[in-house]
Parts: sequence; C-alpha cells; structure tokens
Amino acid sequence: MEVEQIAAFLAIARQGGFTRASEALHVSQPAISRRIRLLEQELGAPLFERVGRGVMLSEGGRAFLPYAEMLVTVMRDGLDAVRDLHHGHTGELALAFVGTLAGTGMTRRLRDYRRAHPGVRLRIRTATSDGVSELVRRGEVALGLRYDDDSHPELLSTRTYDEELVPISAPEHPLAAARHLTRGELAAHPWITFPPRTGETREPYANALRALLGQEAADTTEIVPIDSLTAQISLVEAGFGLAMVPRSAVERELNAGRLRVLDVAAASSSIPVVLVERRQGFQSGAVKAMRLALLARDGG
Repeated sequence: MEVEQIAAFLAIARQGGFTRASEALHVSQPAISRRIRLLEQELGAPLFERVGRGVMLSEGGRAFLPYAEMLVTVMRDGLDAVRDLHHGHTGELALAFVGTLAGTGMTRRLRDYRRAHPGVRLRIRTATSDGVSELVRRGEVALGLRYDDDSHPELLSTRTYDEELVPISAPEHPLAAARHLTRGELAAHPWITFPPRTGETREPYANALRALLGQEAADTTEIVPIDSLTAQISLVEAGFGLAMVPRSAVERELNAGRLRVLDVAAASSSIPVVLVERRQGFQSGAVKAMRLALLARDGG
C-alpha cells in the first residue's frame, strides 16, 4: 500500500469522481484508476460504486475512509516534524476560518503574525464552522477558527474571544434616531442576514437576530438572505434594511457616520470565536506561534 494510492482514494471520495480527482492531484485519470485498482486488489474489496456520471463510496470504502484520513494526517505530521527540526519558523502554515471573521479584529492578528514570521507562507482557507472543523480534523489545515465549541473527540476547542454583535441601520433610516426601540418596531422592517446553511447545527447570526426580535416576531419579519457580510453592510448603508453584525466589522462606518447602532435595550450580543486543533496533532514552531497569536488577550 502506497501513499499515492491513499491520496487518490481520498481525492476521489472528496471530489466525487475520478476526473475531478485527477484534476485536483494534477495526475492523469489512467494513473488515478491504476492506483485505485492496485489498492482494491490489496484490500480485497471494491472501494467505489458508480452512480450516474460520478462515484460513491462502497461499503468497504466507507469502512476504509477514516483510516485513510488518519494515515495521510499522520504522514503530514511526520513530514512537518522533520522540516521543523531543520528549518524552524519557515515553510507553509495552513489556517481555516469562517469567512465573516475576515472583517473583524482577527485580521489584525494575522497581519502581525506575518510581520513577525516572514519566513512562513500563510495559506488561508474559508469555510462554514462545520467545514473548518472538518478541515482541521482531516489534517488539511493546522488550526481553525469557528463559531462555538466543537465536541468532536479528535478536536480541542479553545475560546479566543467573544465577537460583539450590534443592530445597525443607515443614518437616514426611520429607526436610526429613535430611542428605546421595541421588538415590534424592529420587526416591522426588513432584516438582512445570512441564509440557512446546510449541515450547520446553528447559524450564529440568525440566532442573534432571533434573540433580538423574539421568536414570534422573528417568524413574521421580512428576512433578506445575503451570504456576504460585506454585502450586508453595504446594503444597510444604502438603506435596504437593518442587520445584526460584528461591531469590529463596522467601526469605520460608525465613526464616519455612515451607519448607526440602533438604541435597543440589551440589543448587543456576542458569538464565541473558538480555536480548533487536533488533540494528537504535531505542531511546528510556526503553528505554536500562530496559536499564541490567535489566543492573545488583546480584545479581539
């Protein structure tokens, strides 16, 4: 059994087909097929079943998948350990985080890290909270930042900071100058927020908005689903509705008077931003330095 065979198996399982797997690995499709054929011969069972124009894991493939992921992850750890021994804080560091965090104070931490460690090439990926955890668990990234804890036994969750959320409007919005707004007044206007995410156990922004409006009002309020925090802020600024967003993401707009925080009793809430890492994973010096930077208690 060879590493290339395991890599081919995982690529097909994740990409859903031989052609896409060959493109992802930059290897010809006949070479991919040969690797799988040899692997199946060694295991004595088929790993995939053809479904339409793609493939799906067979019963044997589903049984083999977690062990294949473990093999590749351990191999990556071994390579990282040797490289770290000889090169220290150099090489590549892969980090995943929820896309909305790019508009918060976390970006400053990444900037400071790059300045302090110019020899490290930072590779960034974005995903949903569940997706971030999966990338970490499979060893595709060293660290991840997501919303809320992950209870998976292979992962360690550490809270980094709480991201404050505030309700905002354009300065000329009818509610911008109002005092002590009620839930009924808030629910009478459109709210811009993220659409439901498939597979996510909780959508933190939607939960915060529901808590602000109340269960009954939230069910009748007009919701404008926009899957981009930057677009949400722009639409609010243009007067298309209200939104619940991280305060750190709109500091410039608030200071410039382009947005207002609505006056609602106990309106602000927060979402815990959590660092996830593999419990038994190897951490190079570069990864340890990143971990310290992300956990620094500087107010986010």
